[in-house]
Amino acid sequence: MIPSIIQTADLLQIYPSKNLILIDVSNGENSKSNYDKKHLDGALFVNLNSDLADIKDNFALGGRHPLPHLQAFSKTLSNLGISKNSHVVIYDERNGANAAARFWWMLKSVGHEKVQVLNGGIKEAEKVNFSINNKVVIPNKVEAYQVDNWELQTASISEVEKVSESDDHIVIDVRDATRYNGETEPIDLIAGHIPGAINIPFTENLDKDGLFLSPDKLKSKYAKAFGAIKPENIIVHCGSGVTACHTLLALDYAGIEIPKLYVGSWSEWSRNGKKMITNNI
Repeated sequence: MIPSIIQTADLLQIYPSKNLILIDVSNGENSKSNYDKKHLDGALFVNLNSDLADIKDNFALGGRHPLPHLQAFSKTLSNLGISKNSHVVIYDERNGANAAARFWWMLKSVGHEKVQVLNGGIKEAEKVNFSINNKVVIPNKVEAYQVDNWELQTASISEVEKVSESDDHIVIDVRDATRYNGETEPIDLIAGHIPGAINIPFTENLDKDGLFLSPDKLKSKYAKAFGAIKPENIIVHCGSGVTACHTLLALDYAGIEIPKLYVGSWSEWSRNGKKMITNNI
């Protein structure tokens, strides 16, 4: 088993290699045009909205970034030249917090073994003089990537409602405290949080330089938060099921079993007439 996070120095050691595929999954403002201007040498671009989600007109049906159909995801992987033997290294412009972690989770969930997120993303790669350019990258032609199901656990809105205030379950909200507390909401319609959910912002997975904490520090941090709660009784969510994967990535990096992802997250919950804590009292 390889660690879920790869350091830039380690990436340099294995680049280039036959089975290595680099993927830019940045999703900030002008991400595609930024990629066209500058990306890691050989990196392909993946679009969160069109490649890693099946977005509906009504966000009440699965939130802002529902998972795509398995057949569509299989086609995405094949179009990227990814086969079962590929070593996939993913990065984005936000320390894995944007969509790199989401793509990592999706690959893990269809059983892909060799997939890692680049610690610090493109900024850290630049610091070690990794080759960066604007060359057009053509993916290799491969056979269809066979996927059968999502193997990692997810939670539905009904399950979250049933267990969110239960003593033997934990629902973790990884959004910023101001959104959790109901002070501000820059994306969804209502500010607040799911009753019973605790707030552990995903930013706490990183150090002052924006790099992931060591596995030991992450393990200690989350062991205190989880106590005796079993991983299968832990549900992690965010606004739309994307940044929640940052915490799932951190947990895996720490050697902790990956808990459930509530894909619909706050964007679904807040649009379905569910009970909400909407202030910081």
